[in-house]
Amino acid sequence: MTDPARFRPTRAEVDLAAIRHNVSVLRPPGAELMAVVKANAYGHGAVPVARAALEAGATWAGVALVEEGLELRLAGIEAPILVLSEFPRGSEAVALAHRLTPTVYTPDGLARLAAAARGPVGVHVKLDTGMHRVGVWPPEEAPAFLTAVLAAGLEVEGVWTHLARSEDDASVTATQLERFTGVLDAARARGVRPRYVHASNSAAVLCHPEARFDLVRPGIALYGIPPAPGVGEDAGLRPALSWRSAVAMTKRLPAGERLSYGLRYELANEATIATVPVGYADGYPRPASGSARVLIRGRRMPVAGTITMDQLLVDCGDEEVHAGDEVVLIGEQGGATITAAEVGAWAGTIAYEIVTRIGARVPREHVG
Repeated sequence: MTDPARFRPTRAEVDLAAIRHNVSVLRPPGAELMAVVKANAYGHGAVPVARAALEAGATWAGVALVEEGLELRLAGIEAPILVLSEFPRGSEAVALAHRLTPTVYTPDGLARLAAAARGPVGVHVKLDTGMHRVGVWPPEEAPAFLTAVLAAGLEVEGVWTHLARSEDDASVTATQLERFTGVLDAARARGVRPRYVHASNSAAVLCHPEARFDLVRPGIALYGIPPAPGVGEDAGLRPALSWRSAVAMTKRLPAGERLSYGLRYELANEATIATVPVGYADGYPRPASGSARVLIRGRRMPVAGTITMDQLLVDCGDEEVHAGDEVVLIGEQGGATITAAEVGAWAGTIAYEIVTRIGARVPREHVG
């Protein structure tokens, strides 16, 4: 059966050549690279992105959920896959059967994993060095936990942490790394020598070479999006995703007419109004109403009035715009560009949220 989503012109195009290029930019000399493809590769499509990243030299994939790891395995991806949180209760046997690498950081998680393991499974121990989501805390308890992993018959393949402010606070990052290396020194004194030590997220890869260790874990930068304003913008990364649609209808309205729900947008002058079949059900953020811009005919034009579930309106002024004209929500057209970070700023959020929330009814077309 024909996919009905294909009848609508709205689509997200993902350039896999850009993914491969970004891997080459982000992989440091002397360290391996884990392509973080959780959340459907930040909205870009987990399986095609993982394949492209591995082709370009990544040696690991990183996911948040066992289900995400299974998706990669069932697609035929054989590279090591690290699940970045402990396996949920009851998933251990399935995850291990599919060779997903576990993260552990609690006595309960360790006990469940050891009970399910058949042989010396390699695990990565997560340390909490200050972000306080998950991980062994306080750091002084980490050497004993690492010893407990070995006593349970498992192998400490990796030790890792996550940096909370690597994009904007060198002092906080230095404190976290000091705690991290302190644990590593204490562990080595006990004879625990993991093959992989890793701490670098995207901002750390770009800004903190001292945090690269044996393996780096870029997420948002893998997709060509800076992790924060001014971070990595000169690194040569290439945005991989563009989001496009087309004008469905135009009408000429006189000055004084008000538009969309709430009638909050009033035309100061006569204008051509274009209807575009994209809305917040597709992930285009409703809070961007009143500030967002799109590209039509290579020009930035304001989104007029409230963004609705399935459609938005564009004030085209006196520009000659017709049904069928391409509309760019994220990407380039005629030398002009709109970035995911800009859309995020218009909505009062970050680029990460914009790309990961592009909905399932927006087809992904992979090129390159």
